Amino acid sequence: MSLIMISNVVLSFPHLIEPQVQKKDDGTERRTWSADFILDQTHPGYAQFMQQVAVIAQEKWKEHANQVLQFISNDRKMRCYGSGAEKINKKTFQPYDGYVGKVYITAISDKPPQVIQADGTPVDATNTMAYQMLTRKMYGGCHVNAAVKIWGQENKHGRGIRSDLIAIQFAADGTPFGEGAPDVSGLFGSVGAAPAAPGFPSFLGPQ
Repeated sequence: MSLIMISNVVLSFPHLIEPQVQKKDDGTERRTWSADFILDQTHPGYAQFMQQVAVIAQEKWKEHANQVLQFISNDRKMRCYGSGAEKINKKTFQPYDGYVGKVYITAISDKPPQVIQADGTPVDATNTMAYQMLTRKMYGGCHVNAAVKIWGQENKHGRGIRSDLIAIQFAADGTPFGEGAPDVSGLFGSVGAAPAAPGFPSFLGPQ
């Protein structure tokens, strides 16, 4: 069974409310929903994930599984998992917030993933307002539970290990990634009632 559950992991780079749109070589568009999940290296969910990767590789590539996995391990673009140290910000040349000393799993879907409510039931996919309300709670740095499906890729783009984002559930608040908006309130004083603009009548009282 290639479907696994990873619980209480940190969410990063969520694209859940709206999909990312990419132009394909043939001119068509690909719309994807995706997220990174950051885990401690000792997280039991990561051990389970890697065990399943080995199973999928054995089923897909038989006696060549170990060699193929070695090739995939050496090419970050061909796998959906790895060391947090690999996730480098191209502007700062440093790992992104939250990745240092961790491992990650990236999951992608060509359709909106199931969003699970606090009571464990999925939100009705046709209820756009409810779906967006739940996904807006899921920011980079919060904790989530997720179900992902692992599969082996072999096509014109090469051999790889991928995971589909099947379902996601908000678990708990965390420290948001990034610096956030600066507090500039100390730079401003109070403002009195603004006078009416010249040439326009006042509607605040009798003339």
